Amino acid sequence: MTPQVLPFHHRDTGTWSYLVADADSGAAAIVDPVLDYQAASARTALDSAQRLLDAAAQRGWRIEWLLETHAHADHLSAAHALRERLRTAGGAPQLAIGRGIEQVRRHFAPLFGLPAHDPAPAFDRLFDDDERFRIGGLPAQAIPVPGHTRDSLAYLIGDALFVGDSLFLPDSGTARCDFPGGDAAQLYRSIQRLYALPDATRVFVCHDYGQPDREPACETTIGEQKRSNAHVRADTGEAEFVALRQARDATLAVPALILPALQVNLRGGALPEPDADGQRYLKLPLDRL
Repeated sequence: MTPQVLPFHHRDTGTWSYLVADADSGAAAIVDPVLDYQAASARTALDSAQRLLDAAAQRGWRIEWLLETHAHADHLSAAHALRERLRTAGGAPQLAIGRGIEQVRRHFAPLFGLPAHDPAPAFDRLFDDDERFRIGGLPAQAIPVPGHTRDSLAYLIGDALFVGDSLFLPDSGTARCDFPGGDAAQLYRSIQRLYALPDATRVFVCHDYGQPDREPACETTIGEQKRSNAHVRADTGEAEFVALRQARDATLAVPALILPALQVNLRGGALPEPDADGQRYLKLPLDRL
């Protein structure tokens, strides 16, 4: 089955979010929505994410799912805020991520003084590996793709595959694997599983920053990835990929938003609870990364 897919680009972070719908039933999902966040002023806004709600409303689609591919380190998620906005309007969307988020939280919680287990779970659904669900009449599957992070998922919805950060567009290769819990060999094996899907499978990436000869784009196919991905083609061996990935990762800087992003995204985009003065605060632990 072929879902309708509407992409939305967040230029400040290079993130692609998606509105995915079964047009026959009107059921829809949002994948990886972004909260506007200005680091210099610490101001947040929902303007970018609201565009997805507006597009769904214009088409008469109802949002049943808010799907996160992983706890992102380069942008803040708007999923929690969208869930609350939709519920206020009478909707009942489920906010979901892979069960691996529990491992990621246990690792990073001490950095921010958080409990290892979320006392008020932010996610309505933690998908088990290969768990199947539906968006209206569309079959969907949560495919584990660890390697970039422990909690990374790809969502196969009809003939459309949302790969998170595991694969970029062919000329940009693959995601880094040097975060805690990352593993280049594991990412290689995850990608091999995706490459076993039909060549015509549409692939939608989570990030693209463009290239000197093109504007940012979001869609390719499994066949094109296998033929021309800059890091891992169909004939690329595991040792070759691991050596390339590890050498590249050694040159990469820490993501600019990793500290604010993780402490929010570990809880599905929920901002910290207000302090006694009624103000919300993010923590920036010094000399830790």
